[in-house]
Order: sequence, then C-alpha cells, then structure tokens
Amino acid sequence: MPRTASAAASARSASLSRTVARDIPPPRPIARRPDLAPADAAVHAPMGAPAWSLFGMEPIRAALEYARMHMMDTTALPPGDGHPVVVFPGLAADRRSIAPLVSFCDRLGYTAYDWGRGINTGPQGDVDAWIDDLARHVDRLVSAHSERVSLVGWSLGGLYAREVAKVLGRRVRQVVTIGTPFTGTVEQNNASWLYRLVNGRALLDEKLMARLGTAPDVPTTSIFSRSDGVVAWQACIQDDVGANTENIEVEGSHFGLGWNPEVLAVLAGRLSQVPGRWQRHAAREA
Repeated sequence: MPRTASAAASARSASLSRTVARDIPPPRPIARRPDLAPADAAVHAPMGAPAWSLFGMEPIRAALEYARMHMMDTTALPPGDGHPVVVFPGLAADRRSIAPLVSFCDRLGYTAYDWGRGINTGPQGDVDAWIDDLARHVDRLVSAHSERVSLVGWSLGGLYAREVAKVLGRRVRQVVTIGTPFTGTVEQNNASWLYRLVNGRALLDEKLMARLGTAPDVPTTSIFSRSDGVVAWQACIQDDVGANTENIEVEGSHFGLGWNPEVLAVLAGRLSQVPGRWQRHAAREA
C-alpha cells in the first residue's frame, strides 16, 4: 500500500510539472541570448496572449522582484552623467509605480523625471494630436537641460517613448522600452479589457499598430521577458534590428519589470552609452 500511494503521488507531481512547463516558457538567460536577429523574430511571430495561469502569478512574482531590488548591489553599475531621463508609466499606472525606476536613475547620477501626467489612461481623442502634445510637454519638462534626453517607457509607456522620440528627433538621446508590445495585435496581451475599462475604447487600432512597429531614428532598446504574463513577448521584438536597435531578454514578470534587478542593470548600461558612440548590449559570459 505505501508503494502504491507513493507511486500515485509521483504521478500527480509529474502531471503538475508538465502543466507548469506548458504554461511557463523556459527562461533564456541574457548571458546566452541577449538579442534576437530579424530571422528569429520572423520565426517567433506572436501567437496569442500569455496563459492565464502565468498572468495569475504576476502579483506574487512582482513582489519577489521588488524584494530582490532592495537587496541589489549597485556599486558596480556605471555612474550617470547627469543627462535628463523621462520615465513613462504603464496602463492605469502613475508616478508611484515608476518611482523605483525614477529613484534608481537619480541614484546613478541622472536627472530623472516621471512623465508628469498622472494616471496613464491611454491616448485621448486624436492620437496624433495627443502624442504631439505629449512631446511638447516632455520638451518643456527637460527645457533646462542642454543635453539630449533619454526616454524610458514601461509597457504602454514604452509606446509613448517611441512615438515622442519620433516627434522630438535629435532632442532625444535614446529610447528604452520595458515589456512594451509594439507589433502584432491587441489580442496578444491580457490588458485589453483594462484599457477598455479606463479608456472606453479598444486598445489600439490597426493603423496605429502598423505605425508603432517602426522604431524611432535614435538608438532604441526593447527589454522583454518570455515569462511575461500580460503581453506576448514576441510582440516586444523589434524586427528591424540594426545598428541602432536591439532586443534584450530578461527573466521576470510584467508587473515587476520596473524594479526587476536584471532590468535595472541593463538600463544602467544603456543609459551610460556615450552619444554618437552607442553600442548594442554585449552578452555577459556565463
């Protein structure tokens, strides 16, 4: 009898392991695969939103990442040069959610700003006019600085960063997006319902989605996670990877990416790049 019970328990454990393995994709360490080539991006086209079981684990995983942030050793990270950095929050988030990012940039030695527009409910009215107004707002926000500004956007905020960079042109030094879906369709994320709730309309129309896939004409980094429970990681891949664009993979939840230690370390390296001598992220030796 004990052997039978043990065998049954083992079978249940194996079944649970197979279920988890189906829902949570295997991690891809940044040391081994910091970037996806265009051919890889084409092969891994978005296939649908992340599993709901993965989405359900987001709060717990984000809390663990928050705890890890407070234990992070930042002494070896490159110091900042004082240039301005503007951080954009995700959907239904405000300055409180990006406070760790803003504070981190300040501690490194940059002059960091939150976007200054309260809760992010998505673009209002005509999208082009709204983005133009946001770009003017960002330009005023950093008007005291002669240096070019780096734009950092989390999730939906990353779309703003990319589009504002297109408007401001050479006023922008670089763009870094974190868990931002700018390709594919709205069905490839688990946030469409929330957008409809706070904005009253569909997330993004087809015309806008087509435009968002084009990177701005400045160095642009997309940080993504295959274990993102909100957006399909494939939608965060820049297909036109070139001299000024890159995709960097980390391991983390969507809700916790803004304080994920691996993301913060990558961000520190990206912000430290010298204007005019930007280099793509190099793989760390395992």
